[in-house]
Amino acid sequence: MLGRIIFAWWKGSKLDCNAKQWRLFADILNDIAMFLEIMAPVLPISFTITICVSNLAKCIVSVAGGATRAALTMHQARRNNMADVSAKDGSQETLVNLAGLLASLLMLPLVSDCPSFSLGCFFLLTALHVYANYRAVRALVMETLNEVRLWLVLKHFLQKGEVLDPTSANQMEPLWTGFWPSLSLSLGVPLHRLVSSVTELQQLAEGHQEPYLLRWDQSQGEVQVVLSQGAGPETVLRAATHGLVLGALREGGPLPRELGELRSRVRADPNKESWVLVKETHRVLDKLFPEFLKGLQDAGWETEKHQLEVDEWRATWLPSPEKKVL
Repeated sequence: MLGRIIFAWWKGSKLDCNAKQWRLFADILNDIAMFLEIMAPVLPISFTITICVSNLAKCIVSVAGGATRAALTMHQARRNNMADVSAKDGSQETLVNLAGLLASLLMLPLVSDCPSFSLGCFFLLTALHVYANYRAVRALVMETLNEVRLWLVLKHFLQKGEVLDPTSANQMEPLWTGFWPSLSLSLGVPLHRLVSSVTELQQLAEGHQEPYLLRWDQSQGEVQVVLSQGAGPETVLRAATHGLVLGALREGGPLPRELGELRSRVRADPNKESWVLVKETHRVLDKLFPEFLKGLQDAGWETEKHQLEVDEWRATWLPSPEKKVL
């Protein structure tokens, strides 16, 4: 029970953002839990520990599997018919369980007297189960952007000037948890994590009118973003794009001319003040992001909503005054 509560607190906010990855994780963890139950009688010394670990794994599966199932059901309810899709999904699962029960009753006399054959069948069917779940998750095409899909689409756009369509980006998306961009992107953090003085706040807010403040810690590879009260989905998408563009400055590959010049300056002077680079990338994004946003919409991505992980903190600050030309 404690494991279930702790896992929901620890990873609950990531289940919506990376529903496909956590769905596959839950299926694999469930197979591991069943294997531990099978092996528990073989190891009488550690029987209690083995059963406890198995039950802990099943509790995590119930959280991850149930939550991601709801998220994927919502994705499949194309006519806002979530109840209908959920009911039919439950009926399909019942039919599969019934077929599995009948098949197990037929196989039981064949394997009951031969443990090695039984274990071989388990490994064969488990491998088939993992492969089938992998293919099912891989077939899902999500039209909303999470951090990984946004990074794949943005990287392709910066290198080739084209926006990947949802099908292509979903095919490239890694399905194993842990294979994320090396940059740590935090959206919706409290203001005190970015600034500790009025001077720092003025530095971050100077030169742009966007309703977010961004700080880049080059040494730690972290980008933290404070969102204003009026920040909507498009603002969040631009802030995430801004953070990933900063991460692209530390990597290889072709970039547009303005970003290529910035990358050369970053490599030439790694100790340069980050807020100066953030200010300069704001100017680049003023030209780049509208084109990128239009490309996303034309390619079929939903930009009015997203699956980026955003915390609830919001702040209010005075915008920097626009410079008047005499």
